[in-house]
Amino acid sequence: MKSIASAPGKIILFGEHFVVHGTKAILAAIDKRVTVTSTFTENKTVKVNSQLGTLEMPVSFSCEEANSEFRPFVYLANKMINSNQNVNGVEITIDSDIPIGVGLGSSSACCVAAAASISGLFKELSSEEILKISIEAEKTIFPDTSGADCTVCTYGGMIVYDKIKGIEKIGNIFDLNLIIANSMIPHITKNSVEKVRKFKENNEERFSKLCAYETRIIADVIRVMEDEDEEDYNIIIGEKMVSNQMLLKEIQVSNDTLDGMIRSLTLAPDPDEDWYIDGAKITGAGDGGCVIALVGLDIAMEYKETEENLRRVRAVLGKDKECFSAKIDTGVRSKTEQ
Repeated sequence: MKSIASAPGKIILFGEHFVVHGTKAILAAIDKRVTVTSTFTENKTVKVNSQLGTLEMPVSFSCEEANSEFRPFVYLANKMINSNQNVNGVEITIDSDIPIGVGLGSSSACCVAAAASISGLFKELSSEEILKISIEAEKTIFPDTSGADCTVCTYGGMIVYDKIKGIEKIGNIFDLNLIIANSMIPHITKNSVEKVRKFKENNEERFSKLCAYETRIIADVIRVMEDEDEEDYNIIIGEKMVSNQMLLKEIQVSNDTLDGMIRSLTLAPDPDEDWYIDGAKITGAGDGGCVIALVGLDIAMEYKETEENLRRVRAVLGKDKECFSAKIDTGVRSKTEQ
């Protein structure tokens, strides 16, 4: 029997960094997905096949003995095997179209898809149960994870995350047409978080005002999303993205490359050309990683072939930047095959 599950990647639409200091954040699932296929084996091992390589280790070994990138899968497999003593081993194969290490939730999507896939060999779990064990798995590599990424990868759509109040799903999801551009600059999230912490320490009063600005931005976006009759939602959300980017730039998680990409995305290369982006900003930690751009609704409707939008974006960003289109996606999906 095969158990197959897939989960989406994610972006942070609003609130990165500020959420650590008490504001809300809005996250969305995107239609770049990771698929995990699990099967029983006769060997008393956990075997993991992925783009990063292959690992095979005895079931008796703990996940801490595996390299960090494999720990969540060993943890999940051992958890399931240990609760079903008549099972010898499990083989897990991971296929992903989510870029790794650029802030698009690759590790969280892997944890969610693996939790659903491996558990599917034994019994079908509810979304709540999948979320719970996927967060446990993610903590084997990121002990301080908030669980927000795993939540949006499990349920899909958009969510509002509040460090104190928890997570709330946004019911009304508009048809956002996004382009994600990878700066191709590697970054380390904890370094960016530490940079913001130092900025706060040195600029307490200003940082407090920036958090208040961020809170108003997110409140405005939530109001727009809750209003099914709002016709200008795309323009308003785009304007708020621009405002959010100004705050991220002030707390010094942007850089010349990211600023240049955002300028290129938001300024028409030719005033006579029928082209515009309603807003663009960093998504995630910054200092590298990805930029997201919201395609104008009229343009998205006119150029329904997303390849045309991508061609135009690639022309202004240059050949050295990876970019792709994205839409809001559903959460974890699973099935079994004999």
